[in-house]
Amino acid sequence: MTLGQTRLLRQLLISLVVLAIAGFAYVWFVPGAAETLQRLGIPVPGPAATTAATQPSGGAPGGNAPAPGGQQAQPGAGPGGAAGAGGPRRGAREMVVLTAPVTTASINDKLTAIGEGEAAHSVTVMSPSNGTLRELTARPGEMVAAGAIIGSLDSDSEQIAFDRATLAKKDADGTLARTQGLAKANAATAVQINTAQLAADNAALEFANAKLALDRRTIISPIAGSVGLFQVSPGNAVSAQSIVTTIEDTSFIRISFWVPERYASAIAIGAVVDVSAVALPGEKMQGEVVAIDNRIDPASRTLKVQAQIANDAGKLRPGMSFSVSLAFPGEAFPAVDPLAIQWSSDGAYLWKYAGGKVERLLVDIIQRNSDGVLVKGDLAAGDQVVTQGLQQLTAGASVRLLDAAPGGRGPAGGGQGNAPAGEGQQPQQPQQGRGG
Repeated sequence: MTLGQTRLLRQLLISLVVLAIAGFAYVWFVPGAAETLQRLGIPVPGPAATTAATQPSGGAPGGNAPAPGGQQAQPGAGPGGAAGAGGPRRGAREMVVLTAPVTTASINDKLTAIGEGEAAHSVTVMSPSNGTLRELTARPGEMVAAGAIIGSLDSDSEQIAFDRATLAKKDADGTLARTQGLAKANAATAVQINTAQLAADNAALEFANAKLALDRRTIISPIAGSVGLFQVSPGNAVSAQSIVTTIEDTSFIRISFWVPERYASAIAIGAVVDVSAVALPGEKMQGEVVAIDNRIDPASRTLKVQAQIANDAGKLRPGMSFSVSLAFPGEAFPAVDPLAIQWSSDGAYLWKYAGGKVERLLVDIIQRNSDGVLVKGDLAAGDQVVTQGLQQLTAGASVRLLDAAPGGRGPAGGGQGNAPAGEGQQPQQPQQGRGG
């Protein structure tokens, strides 16, 4: 034999040894491997094969061997005297699995949006007429009442016109009174009375016009609230369109935010909202929806909504950004461990565990989360699904949970067979009878 042939033979022997070791490991360490090979007609060494070989056959020469204790074993009976039709196979390995309970989770039950706050009432105060700003009687940030004076314009000419109108009105009223007195004594005609009445009425109109012009030299606050920064200073010339300041009523804050159109029918006036200000982390507030727009924005497909929250402490300011959350009934679905989901040509499925057996159940994936998968299927809260040990499962297979004691069932039937072997131990072989 040449050197090359020797090396080739050595490599062939090594390959056969490796294959033999791999086959032995497959039989002993893969659950159900021995039964699979036996169904394929491949002889398997080990407890399963030995048990099958030692079981007496009804048609074997020599008949049935007597069972221990002097009892005659029935044809087709397994070790321990149990009937072969119902007794457990001593060589079969029970598959061990881990399970996790099914819980319930909801989707579309909460909406969070970012909104911008604005004052309950806000007024931009403008100069009522042309002139020179004489003084400002309020300070920025000061709280003022409705109708309070916050500034004034020069009013010398208006004051003179008002005084003149006051005197003219007083004189016209006196003339009317005297004429009416003379008329009672039949010393004045009806024409004189009408003339005096017309003069008094014209004087009253001139007085009202002069008073209005004088009042328009004063800048007042139309609402109660806080004064903003002034846009003009005393001595500046202003016109009727010049902005003086803004008045903000911040007794409560109105928050405008936008929600997707699918929530349009679920939001209603008075709905409770949870609000937190970005500038005040950790502080939670509650308010309610006070206004809903009547149309969907076609560009963003969103609906504008306004909520209102109280601002008794005065911490909130117009223009702040807020996080707004609304709760909805939502839709409830079973939630399972992500490890339980398997895939096949039919779609997603999982193994449902009940009564020591597993059932293959097709499901539809609704939503994937970090802590679970929401599915649609024949599941209820509390059901158990297999999460580990999935590879060798078949529909209706008997399995054992990892934390359950193995060999929980005794041998079937009433024979005096051997007790089940402990975990990791090989079962004792039954004593064979002598043929003939």
